[in-house]
Amino acid sequence: MLKAILTFDVEEFDVPLEYGQQITMEEQIEVSTRGTLLLKALLDKHQVKSTIFCTGQYALSQPELLKTLAEKHEIASHGMYHSSFDAKVDLPASKKLLSQITGQSVEGFRMARMMPVENQDIADAGYVYNASLNPTFLPGRYNHLDKPKLPFVQDKLWQIPATVTPNLRFPMFWLSFKNLPFSVYKMFSTSALNRYGIINLYFHPWEFTDLSAYTTIPAYVRKHSDSVLLQRLDDYITWLKAKGVTFITMKEYVEELKQKK
Repeated sequence: MLKAILTFDVEEFDVPLEYGQQITMEEQIEVSTRGTLLLKALLDKHQVKSTIFCTGQYALSQPELLKTLAEKHEIASHGMYHSSFDAKVDLPASKKLLSQITGQSVEGFRMARMMPVENQDIADAGYVYNASLNPTFLPGRYNHLDKPKLPFVQDKLWQIPATVTPNLRFPMFWLSFKNLPFSVYKMFSTSALNRYGIINLYFHPWEFTDLSAYTTIPAYVRKHSDSVLLQRLDDYITWLKAKGVTFITMKEYVEELKQKK
């Protein structure tokens, strides 16, 4: 059975700050919330579940929305803040906060921007899996060409890599979904599904809003946003379902891995 994990990093929209454009925290939350509501409606339409990696700061600002999302989706941690990180404090604090708000057992963690984080710190905070690995090379970000493309256990913690193409390790993350011709992305998806039996993709709600006002952000981030990208995801989910793909959460996937081990 072919499977797909759709994951969304629900966070403060701080991308403009990376490129020297000021944006208030209120606006950061508003942009992310606008995108989150659009995605919620789309996932509801298709009756598809996902895993939502949420920051503690966002959760504190939108607790009722997070409770609603938790009724159908897995909630996992994206740290306390998107722009800063203190492992010893933020890992346990975000886990506790998200659990208190949603009533879920929070088992997964993904570091902001897929940056390095110590497995021991994640495990000590009580998490079961780490979804912070993109096993590819991104200039200026990271080089993980030596890392496994499939899940593995390290330091008693499940590592769940984002999907890359089987041969060239081309990343199938949000920027690829946004910028590649749709036919090429579907071709890559078919290749990955045939090789791995599952694809694990990640996006951000703010991508699905109008980003034209944030002129300092690179064009490859701003383009194909708003309704254009939402329609592409709509079409992509429809295409996957037509191929017989089942949508599962990352927590469910980890449970399957444990049973096979």
